[in-house]
Amino acid sequence: MLNSNTNDPVSGSVAVGVSSHTIQRQVRWMTYLMFFVFAMTTDAVGVIIPEVMKEYQLSMFQASAFHYVPMVAIGLAGLLLGRLADKLGRKKLIIAGLCLYSASCYAFIAGDSALFFILLMGLCGLAIGIFKTAALALIGDISNDNLSHTRTMNKVEGFFALGAIAGPALVTLMIAASIHWKQLYLLAGLLCTVLVIIAARMPYPPYQASAEQVSLRESMKLLKDRYAMGFSLAIALYVSCEVAIFVWLPTLLADYDGRWGLLALHSITIFFILRALGRFLASAILHRFCWSSVMAVFTVLIFFCFALSMLGGREVAVWLMPLSGLFMSMIYPTLNSKGISCFPRQQHGAVAGLILAFTALAAAVAPALMALLGDFANDVVAGFYLATLFAALLAALMVYNWLAQPARQRLEQMS
Repeated sequence: MLNSNTNDPVSGSVAVGVSSHTIQRQVRWMTYLMFFVFAMTTDAVGVIIPEVMKEYQLSMFQASAFHYVPMVAIGLAGLLLGRLADKLGRKKLIIAGLCLYSASCYAFIAGDSALFFILLMGLCGLAIGIFKTAALALIGDISNDNLSHTRTMNKVEGFFALGAIAGPALVTLMIAASIHWKQLYLLAGLLCTVLVIIAARMPYPPYQASAEQVSLRESMKLLKDRYAMGFSLAIALYVSCEVAIFVWLPTLLADYDGRWGLLALHSITIFFILRALGRFLASAILHRFCWSSVMAVFTVLIFFCFALSMLGGREVAVWLMPLSGLFMSMIYPTLNSKGISCFPRQQHGAVAGLILAFTALAAAVAPALMALLGDFANDVVAGFYLATLFAALLAALMVYNWLAQPARQRLEQMS
């Protein structure tokens, strides 16, 4: 626990007269707001892609660069720079990342070409990779055990899910009002500027860096750790399923002319609402049931949503694809928190960076492969067959995790 007169040896800030509980509450809300803001832009891409395809005459694969370029940048930042959160401290990395993100968002008003926007999205991705890795490590710092870590991560991702609702909804309203979608980034930049001020002024919990765990070589050793790689691969499969929905579902249902047209129009919003709802219900569900059993059951249900949608066509997909958001809600934050909790606090930045790298690279590669298949078959449905395969592999892995419990001993040891 923190004393009421606390000095942060990394950031140099002093929390005079601030209790441990107050600092933890402020850190949590700061993290919630960060995830909300960057989700507004990253998860709005599914609504933006059809617009840029029409505006700049792009193919599906070319337009998907609006998604995979920032995702690659996030992944590289997490893999190569995540260790700096352990070496330099959480506060410095958070402020640096937020400043870069804000500046990149403001720059959207300075140009009007697809290449220019893609480059700026790459800078946004780099910034997100920097501050998100530090924020994930910070969550580990304020968590007493892996159970509280999991609950906090689900709440954090719940606010991310709210941002993912707000972003696409704002872009939809902008398009309807003939306002260019890039204005969303100006709003995100303004909100991020406020976050920079808050992050610079607020106290942070004390953190003592370990010199033995900050080199790039030491960070790369995590690639040989079966716990780090196991959770990273599981998260990569999950993300491949999730991005299939929010990147390509609007395109899949764009020409739907059945009786559920209103549902198709708002399908991505419904998906995000159900995902947010599930994340805020996570504490109650995970308190009553073993996390591994929840992961197994929910991933099997995700697979059923994809498989039945492929068998039943768009008439079924218009219902089941959005519904999958409810079952996806707890997968990412739970696996993320368990993966980080398998390691000591002095490695949380490096581990968070590795997991983030797999997250982002999967988010980049999976929709790009779907786009290639869609272009080849001249139908986006072809890409969703690949996503169904990802869902099947994820379900099989989570069922194995439930039955074999391979990480139980490590989690108990770290707790």
